[in-house]
Amino acid sequence: MIKRKQHNRCVTIGIIYIATIISQAMTDDPRFAEPIPNVTVALGRDASLPCVVENLGTYKVAWIHIDRQMILTIHRHVISRVPRFSVSHDNAKTWLLHVSSVQKEDRGYYMCQVNTNPMISQVGYLQVVVPPNIIDTESTQSTVAVRENQNISLTCKADGFPTPKIMWRREDGQAISVEKRKKVNVYEGDQLNLTRISRTEMGAYLCIATNSIPPSVSKRIIVDVEFSPMIWVPNQLVGAPAGTDVTIDCHTEAYPRAISYWVYENVMLLPTKKYGTETMENSYRAHMKLTVRNLQVGDFGNYRCISKNSLGETEGSIRLYEIPMPSTPPRATEMKSNSNKENSGKRNHSRHFNQEDQTKVVMVSSSDRDTVKAGPAYDSGVEFYTPPTPPNSGCVSIVRWAAPQIAAVILHSVFSDTLFLTQN
Repeated sequence: MIKRKQHNRCVTIGIIYIATIISQAMTDDPRFAEPIPNVTVALGRDASLPCVVENLGTYKVAWIHIDRQMILTIHRHVISRVPRFSVSHDNAKTWLLHVSSVQKEDRGYYMCQVNTNPMISQVGYLQVVVPPNIIDTESTQSTVAVRENQNISLTCKADGFPTPKIMWRREDGQAISVEKRKKVNVYEGDQLNLTRISRTEMGAYLCIATNSIPPSVSKRIIVDVEFSPMIWVPNQLVGAPAGTDVTIDCHTEAYPRAISYWVYENVMLLPTKKYGTETMENSYRAHMKLTVRNLQVGDFGNYRCISKNSLGETEGSIRLYEIPMPSTPPRATEMKSNSNKENSGKRNHSRHFNQEDQTKVVMVSSSDRDTVKAGPAYDSGVEFYTPPTPPNSGCVSIVRWAAPQIAAVILHSVFSDTLFLTQN
């Protein structure tokens, strides 16, 4: 009996203890179950701040924007006149403050408050990050011009959160000259100073702003370097034979872009069937070509390539002269009689004559060979040969061949005797 009484007493105490705990829980004041997290959101996106309250009872929850000192919501009602704010409750412990299309001014501390006595509250932070944006009104305009060997400063301003970093690059990938002492592929800073700028530094420069919040932005600034024209002539003397085509050329550099043309004997040459002109341009460089077709005597002389812009004028000179047409040297010709091959060794002789005694070679076709009469030996330029005689000439041909030789011997003897008598 005693043990049963003790057991009943323990049960009763336990029930009373549990009831006391439940009673105490029902009568506890409200408290926050967890802190409000710090929330980061990009500009224009939506954000939500949670406030978790236990034992709220009949108390009410309010949201306040501390930085703007503005009451946003009380319990389920929106007090603020900004339509982007709203509140929701999950019928448990969580009260959510919603901010749609977040703006820069929404950044700051938000307080979740419960109207107990004394009042309890906790604070969370809404961070609004802003992608970089280049401020055109505070930056260098998109195109600038500067004279060669002068100084120029390029400025690029950007806003955003966090504060953007500014980098400079050349669009063509070339290095940037910094104070003429070193070259860098990337330059950091909102101002780029180009000292004693040269024509090789002409081109597009990119100002790039980034702060780790996508997207990065850039601005393209074109730098034009102005200078008067310059001309280089690869070949100042050009020779070509008459009757051929010839091409002459000049290389020019100028900015602003120059007007380039060719002049011959103070007359501007325009594209015609006689003259062909071609100009290939690349940035501030140009390659001029002039083709003169079917060269004649009047086409040789001095040609000028002229280039001019608003800053000056210059010219180059090319002299075109005539050279002889290349030819092949003459070849020795050996001609034999087909009808008297067996006697060719006796009848073909080589003799040297004076220039005035030489006779042109007469070429006779095989169809006219029978009508040709025997004659004196002809000079081929290298050897002398005897034209073939008609068949059946027999001894007549021998006599005809020997008669001039005998006559020459007789005349030589007579003249020698006469000269001897005269001297005596």
